[in-house]
Amino acid sequence: MSDAAPAPRASLNVGVIGVGNMGAGMAWRLIQTGWRVHAVDVDPVQLDLCVQAGARRCKSPAQAAQQCEWLIIAVVDAAQIRQVLSGPEGALAHLDARHGVLLCPTISPEDARSCCEAIAATGAQVLDAPMSGGPMRARDGSMSLMLGGPAGAITAAQALLSSLSSKLFHVGKRWGDGARAKLVNNMLAAINLAAAAEATALAERLGLDAGLMQAVIEASSGASWIGTDRIHRALANDFRPRAQVNLLKKDSALALAAAQAIGITPALGQVARDLFAQAAQNGLAELDDAALLLLQRRRFEAQVTAQPQDDTSSTTRS
Repeated sequence: MSDAAPAPRASLNVGVIGVGNMGAGMAWRLIQTGWRVHAVDVDPVQLDLCVQAGARRCKSPAQAAQQCEWLIIAVVDAAQIRQVLSGPEGALAHLDARHGVLLCPTISPEDARSCCEAIAATGAQVLDAPMSGGPMRARDGSMSLMLGGPAGAITAAQALLSSLSSKLFHVGKRWGDGARAKLVNNMLAAINLAAAAEATALAERLGLDAGLMQAVIEASSGASWIGTDRIHRALANDFRPRAQVNLLKKDSALALAAAQAIGITPALGQVARDLFAQAAQNGLAELDDAALLLLQRRRFEAQVTAQPQDDTSSTTRS
């Protein structure tokens, strides 16, 4: 991880590999700030939408590496990263000291380190750079990026990073530190969302107006960013996936695994992980994670149904 490694050539060509919700948001932001975006995705619909927004169509990670000095990898998990790097038409064989790579998925610290090491072995600059904030904040440049890696890579990537976000955090010099920071954040996001969904379901059971109760919470001490964002969608029955239940299921499990690797079991993190796993098992996996409210409603309904009912009709008077 030498800070003295050569910087990639100055270029406005950037490949975005994975143009789902977050990748598409970043691609749109870069197009608006003057970059020539080359988009790659296995989903032709997502790719077509990105091209319609002004990106150039790219058929493979290899082609993106050949045409661009910068690559942003924005796929879902470590298995997909390895496919992007080393699969058929992978990028790794085409990387060299002219390149820089931002590794943006939420993955384990160990996977982040090993993938970054493989990229760095080509001579390319690389940052472990998970993102947070959702698609709209990716589009407007207000999402956060948690950066792990050497200071020289931060310097080399500064123009690209500044175009992507006004909220940059260099959380550590080790590859994997970005992943560690993201997992801590996402564990708290899972806890906050689980709590917000539970509180909303409780308000409904108590006979309160859930929309009015949300306004009370937002003006009071119970507010959280993710609670505000997701509960509004849930109360409108809008579960179109911006961030699927499956993603927080994955991320909360990764956070617990990282904690347990150092001998710690966060109690609230464990509860949140189990709730997201339960939501996925109950048919909510591909819905927006606002659907956790549906799970909490079902849990309360089951608890009420399971209670013994008074049956005064069968009482016999003496």
